[in-house]
Amino acid sequence: MLNPRAAKGNCSRALLVSILTLTISTLLLSQQATQSHHAAMNARGDRLMSFSQDKTTHHFVLYPDGGAIDISANDPGDIASRDKIRTHLQHIAGMFSDGNFDAPMLIHAQTPPGVSTLQKLHKDVSYKFEETDRGARIRIASSNPEAVRAVHEFLRFQIQDHQTGDPQTITPSPES
Repeated sequence: MLNPRAAKGNCSRALLVSILTLTISTLLLSQQATQSHHAAMNARGDRLMSFSQDKTTHHFVLYPDGGAIDISANDPGDIASRDKIRTHLQHIAGMFSDGNFDAPMLIHAQTPPGVSTLQKLHKDVSYKFEETDRGARIRIASSNPEAVRAVHEFLRFQIQDHQTGDPQTITPSPES
């Protein structure tokens, strides 16, 4: 005769194993989807930015009045990547100043958070291009609190989608 406690214990273990298997499978599929999305984004970035995402590093920083986009060639001797970064970011600073955010929408295959507000308030936001030793940066600033919130949303999305590991908290401005 079958012991009811043993049968119940076996069913519980079988259910637990099934749940764990499903959870692990779901996590693996999610990880594969994330890797696939990131690889596709990098391929679009290579094409639209005109430089290799693997040979460069993106950083995004949040400041009290906005933030910064900073891209550098990984190899200090990679003048070609450095120059392409500078050309790209100078172009992007001009586009963003005009309220044109087509490039990030194409690279990320979606409209990043904050873009609609940045388009609406583009006259309230400054996008200052600066060369750096290995590339360039765009310093984004505004005195309009709604625009600043939109900049932070946009940059946090960039941090996540580019998987930079940059802090998503606001740091003191370098000008302070």
